[in-house]
Amino acid sequence: MDALSLTTLLTAALVAGWVDAVVGGGGLLLLPALLVAAPGVPVATALGTNKLAAIFGTSTAAVTYARRTKLDWGVAGPAAGLAVLTAGLGAALAGAVPGGAYRPVVLVVLVAVAVFVMARPSLGVVSSPRRTPGRVVVAVAVAGLGIALYDGLIGPGTGTFLVLAFTAILGSDFVHASAMAKVVNAGTNLGALVVFGLTGHVWWALGAAMAVCLSLIPLSEPTRHPLI
Repeated sequence: MDALSLTTLLTAALVAGWVDAVVGGGGLLLLPALLVAAPGVPVATALGTNKLAAIFGTSTAAVTYARRTKLDWGVAGPAAGLAVLTAGLGAALAGAVPGGAYRPVVLVVLVAVAVFVMARPSLGVVSSPRRTPGRVVVAVAVAGLGIALYDGLIGPGTGTFLVLAFTAILGSDFVHASAMAKVVNAGTNLGALVVFGLTGHVWWALGAAMAVCLSLIPLSEPTRHPLI
């Protein structure tokens, strides 16, 4: 990788860290940056390297949220445990997705989230608890199975989907939904990273350097719709 491509990726990671700290959404920058800056990279390698960078950010954020706010471990714990396994499965299947499919997927994710947020502007602004045993099961299944599989297979927008799932299903506000999302997202990143690492699809030095850049700016609690 030449100096320009390396500089581009490290800058993208730094910007992603800043976006995450301010409003959330940095995760949507890293994978596209990898695919653009290293156009010949296998898709699985881009995903694996992205997971190495991302797991530092999500793990740090999960610990930070756990210290700042009361986590609903009855949801976050089981969902994160399932997510490790399901995201690993998605990572094992990632090689079957054509490389050209990833750019349109990122665009679709951005548009879909924007439309959803505009259609329901009050979602997550205040807490409106709807936590019942049935809804807990649904939230755990959606997060730990459906969204986790998507993260291992494709990835961009996973945190967004988790936050929106917890606000829509459980009525959580954004702070508490984001706290649960970070825990589950750390699980999805771990599961996928293990599989990508075992199959040789991680650029360890680059991923570690991106992780450092991603973690330079302290996390802030979201007060508006995040695009994590």
